[in-house]
Amino acid sequence: MTATARDRLIVGLDIPTIGEAEAIVKALGNDVLFYKIGYQLAFAGGLEFARDLAADGKKIFLDMKLLDIDNTVAKGVENIAKMGMSMLTLHAYPKAMRAAVEAARGSDLCLLGVTVLTSMDEQDVIDAGYEYDPHTLVLRRAEQARAAGMGGIVCSAEEAAAVRKIVGSDMAIVTPGIRPAGSDKGDQKRVMTPADALRAGSSHLVVARPIVKAADPQAAARAILDEMSGAL
Repeated sequence: MTATARDRLIVGLDIPTIGEAEAIVKALGNDVLFYKIGYQLAFAGGLEFARDLAADGKKIFLDMKLLDIDNTVAKGVENIAKMGMSMLTLHAYPKAMRAAVEAARGSDLCLLGVTVLTSMDEQDVIDAGYEYDPHTLVLRRAEQARAAGMGGIVCSAEEAAAVRKIVGSDMAIVTPGIRPAGSDKGDQKRVMTPADALRAGSSHLVVARPIVKAADPQAAARAILDEMSGAL
């Protein structure tokens, strides 16, 4: 992969209002190309904001984690593809993934299968009713995502090396739970530094709080980009 650090860093706009999101985007300027918009901002006008950012030349990772009957997933994906989004998540269930892949065919939308949330550890997975430990479940879902023709998967950086062996060099591996050395883990349980995540096989890193909650978001982003560049 020849993408630069700027192509690989996705800043998570996990903030409550469009005004705050606009301020972060302005503060980061041309240093950041890629943004993630999830539930919190989506339900505060974030979908229109996503369209506006895309129109301004930014790349948008729409983190909706879709899961529903095949027809509902397909119709949602068709409309999202028309919005100019770059990435979209859905839960890595084989039927949903196959329906989404067919619906996105012919578009530039990269579909990502969410394997196991980085806020979950083994006990959380057991409590959810799965018979696999997180690592095994991630690898199983990575195999299913590849078989379905997905563009990539979302997993923790801890599983990136093993997943890369399964999905090969063409699929994206997007990893949240990225924390620069010395930063607070928050509610994340499976985390890694930016440089270590890239070395492990991640193609894109999602960073939210260490940037958007920093006293100087631009300086925080630049420090992470410098670390990433050193690992590429």
